[in-house]
Amino acid sequence: MLPTLVLVGRPNVGKSTLFNRLTASRAALVADFPGLTRDRHYGRGRGGDRPYLVVDTGGFEPKARSGIMQAMAGQTKIAIAEADVVIFLVDGREGLTGEDRTIADLLRRSGRPVVLAVNKAECLAPERVTAEFHELALGTPVPVSSAHGENVREMIDYALELCPPTVEADDASSAEDKRIRVAIVGRPNVGKSTLVNTLLGEERVIAFAEPGTTRDSLYLDFDLRGRAYTLIDTAGVRRRGKVTETIEKFSVIKTLQAIEDAHVVILLLDAEQGISDQDAHIASYILEAGRALVVGVNKWDAVDDSGRGAIKREVERKLGFLSFAELHTISARDGKGIGALVAAIDRAYAAAMARLPTPRLTRALQAAIARQQPPRAGMARPKMRYAHQGGANPPLIVIHGNSLGKVPEGYRRYLEHFFREAFQLQGTPLRIQLKTGANPYAESATHRRKRR
Repeated sequence: MLPTLVLVGRPNVGKSTLFNRLTASRAALVADFPGLTRDRHYGRGRGGDRPYLVVDTGGFEPKARSGIMQAMAGQTKIAIAEADVVIFLVDGREGLTGEDRTIADLLRRSGRPVVLAVNKAECLAPERVTAEFHELALGTPVPVSSAHGENVREMIDYALELCPPTVEADDASSAEDKRIRVAIVGRPNVGKSTLVNTLLGEERVIAFAEPGTTRDSLYLDFDLRGRAYTLIDTAGVRRRGKVTETIEKFSVIKTLQAIEDAHVVILLLDAEQGISDQDAHIASYILEAGRALVVGVNKWDAVDDSGRGAIKREVERKLGFLSFAELHTISARDGKGIGALVAAIDRAYAAAMARLPTPRLTRALQAAIARQQPPRAGMARPKMRYAHQGGANPPLIVIHGNSLGKVPEGYRRYLEHFFREAFQLQGTPLRIQLKTGANPYAESATHRRKRR
């Protein structure tokens, strides 16, 4: 399970700027006035020694007694409880404030590991900008610049050292008798818990016709057709503006962790409600996490022929980037289509864990180039020499050659599609990594120019 880093601090200290830098996105709004972030943002962290989840919280005012600021403070306190490490951000230019002291006192009582980051430290002497923050007694303050990226990587590496070790998928599989972990995710009230009960053959989890019944992720073992599975029933991920209960706000963290922990994810859609933008957001996170995927459209028996046609068109339009995944129509309540869904899970798992021999990969690469060469980049054409597998779940194909940094994204997608067909990798994302070899004559050419 991925570690969770939570960004905490009073308003306008640069938490959202740091979040955007850590996730390499612009998911959090940034402006030069306090209180802009009111809800939480969550994303997959980049640029550390290992992957992690990062959570941006609103400006923390612990003494707020009413209104939106009280709700934001309550939400931040739950985020702290969910964190593996808290990154406490303070403003190095404004200096130590009474609110900083109050937040520091709360963090000490929480028992969570804390990294004290002094933001806006660019162009300032590190000893001078951090001096007064030693008073908070939260360890050595780390000077950083969220806006410019100075010392951010070092801070994240230090924070990840404080997190519990991440269990690798293969190790976790060995520890759990090679069970296939299947996470069922989707919006509230699409039938996730009903599907779990149908697969288990018993009323194991509460299924109720009210959104938000499931608040945490449940891990449930079962065997079917001689194979061992672990089902992960998750809380529904609502559209951000619809999340009103503080407890429910951080159920989404559990859902994201379940996706990361799974071998295969079932994205469950509702045929009655149609396909929403939130379904696409969930799907994009599954794709970013690199997990094998099966799309299930539940309550198929509740819509007529015209409604079914409309759903299929919506899937093609809004979820077209999931063309690698199998789509199955089911009725979780009546058990219709469940057998085909389980078979698709097995195929997706096999594709995600496939072992691809280097000779076969290289021959497939040569066949792809023979069909369509990479486009020229200036006077030269990129040359691809051989390929080998760099990892599984998802499969990673590493291609070596010359001038590969100039290969356009369109040709990378062409290779992905070609390899998927050649090795029948249906149901899993596929990663292509291009590595350009060093020019063995570059150094001697440099020496010749110097001698002249």
